[in-house]
Amino acid sequence: MESLTLVQQLAVWALPVLLAVTLHEAAHGYVARALGDSTAAQLGRLSLNPLRHIDPVGTLLVPGLLLAMGGFLFGWAKPVPVNPARLKQGRRSMAWVAVAGPLANLAMAIGWAILLKLLLVSGADGGIATGLRYMALAGIAINILLMVLNLLPLPPLDGSRVLGGFLPPQQAQMLDRIEPYGLIILLALLFTGVLGFILWPLYGAVDGVVRGMTGLAS
Repeated sequence: MESLTLVQQLAVWALPVLLAVTLHEAAHGYVARALGDSTAAQLGRLSLNPLRHIDPVGTLLVPGLLLAMGGFLFGWAKPVPVNPARLKQGRRSMAWVAVAGPLANLAMAIGWAILLKLLLVSGADGGIATGLRYMALAGIAINILLMVLNLLPLPPLDGSRVLGGFLPPQQAQMLDRIEPYGLIILLALLFTGVLGFILWPLYGAVDGVVRGMTGLAS
């Protein structure tokens, strides 16, 4: 997308990023309710309406600035509240709640890939079709990136909740103690290049699977 102006890039990325981060959070809430915790529903957060999940900084400001700087693009929405004490199987149920977000991103990546395949098969070109192709590419990219990033076993990322659901209680509590420092660790990994070294092979593997499933690899 190097040929696009900044305004065009913002237009292309806005909807995919908004959907990626907000539906990720909504998925947590829906699975939590299914497993016994209706906290999100009681607080009006069990919704597919992006406006209920937007974080002005994480959903709008940070992705916009990163896109303008041409750097590592990611973002976040307001976390959906989950009360582990109300879940039917405690930490094990929390693991399912946690993995729901990355799985929602995988589903969206596949959806965008299917849209891209249909556009390519149709042969439509120019105008709206070109814009949709760029948007589909952005949708694939941001959803795969958020999926692999969130599956890292670093609190407060979803991967730590998944791992914690299967660890013995003592080890799970040790993992939880890292959470106050999780963002600092993540930023350190980002600025030292270690995060990219970890993520890009995973990104490439998932991207290959998604494209293979939808016929984009052929």
